[in-house]
Amino acid sequence: MKSQVYASCYDERSCAMKSTVLLCLFSALIGAGFWQWWTTAFLEPTVGAQDVQPAMLPSSFEGDLTPDELVNVYVYENVNRSVVNITTRAGRLDTFFFSLESSAEGAGSGSILDRQGHVLTNSHVIEGAREIQVTLFNGQTFPATLMGADTVYDIAVLKIDAPAEVLHPVRWGSSNDLRVGQKVLAIGNPFGLERTMTVGIISSLNRSLPSRRSRMMKSIIQIDAALNQGNSGGPLLDSRGRLIGMNTAIASRTGENTGVGFAIPVNNIQRVVPQLIENGRVIRPDLGITRVYQVEQGLVIATLAPDGPAERAGLRGFRLVRQQHRRGPFVYEETQIDRSTADLIIAVDGQRVRVADDLLSIVDQKRPGEEIVLTVIREGREIQVPVILGAGD
Repeated sequence: MKSQVYASCYDERSCAMKSTVLLCLFSALIGAGFWQWWTTAFLEPTVGAQDVQPAMLPSSFEGDLTPDELVNVYVYENVNRSVVNITTRAGRLDTFFFSLESSAEGAGSGSILDRQGHVLTNSHVIEGAREIQVTLFNGQTFPATLMGADTVYDIAVLKIDAPAEVLHPVRWGSSNDLRVGQKVLAIGNPFGLERTMTVGIISSLNRSLPSRRSRMMKSIIQIDAALNQGNSGGPLLDSRGRLIGMNTAIASRTGENTGVGFAIPVNNIQRVVPQLIENGRVIRPDLGITRVYQVEQGLVIATLAPDGPAERAGLRGFRLVRQQHRRGPFVYEETQIDRSTADLIIAVDGQRVRVADDLLSIVDQKRPGEEIVLTVIREGREIQVPVILGAGD
């Protein structure tokens, strides 16, 4: 089986224009009275969301377009103003999952979050940038300030000083109840072609992708909507035009669309964005275990952060044993590692852990100051060790 390369949807203007973007239209939804039902059931504004006011479609569309096409038209006409084009300048740009030498310019996509000028995009879109420009739907371009970025989640928030009347926030959706086969729409700037929409379905849920910090991003949405370089950071939308994810990568050996794209779920984004705006970074819960070794039964603790949460809770790692030896007139010290005293983690809060990423994923769902309970095997006995999580990066 040939290996897959996960490439970003990040455009580099030194690359020549690729082939025409394929537009995949989902099969028409058929049923008498569907349009009347859809407009009443699906165009209802979401409580608490910053709604885009639905525009009434011309009556002539009803005779010319199918109900499914009308969905596409409605979503595009109401959401495309929420999508921005992001251009960056840097001495060298390094793309996500796809390391390339590049020119001083790069491009990606983003979504307007509020009328204060906050813009959502991927962290890899702006990584290494010395200058960031955001272009709105009306062609106006504004310099952007980086509020914060997180490479583990691949999320960044920018800020532009633009009049509120030209800022059209995207509506928040939810990724809790997504289903395989559900229709999705992506809007972005592939190859610099601004506000291009493609349509597809959710192909799978709960995928994992490696992040820039050798961590695994969880709960990733897999889609078949065409994504190409420049789509990174753009919104993934449901049929109501609500944000359910952010397009981030494609599975490709060439960097071009292959029908396998990936998006970060909106629920992950909603947890991270407030921290980036307030703190400029994500404050993560810290367990205080700095190294583990994977064995068949679980994870053996190797090292602990001095005076960290795990050490204060009484967890044990490898023990260094120092012995002095004399050889003639010389005395030398030898250090050996005693592994027999180390705790073996088999579960956290009742959930089995087999690899380090299992442990990290469970801890990441918590907040600093919360308690978790580790089930460990110590000297042949199974015990429960409660740990109060600290705060870290």
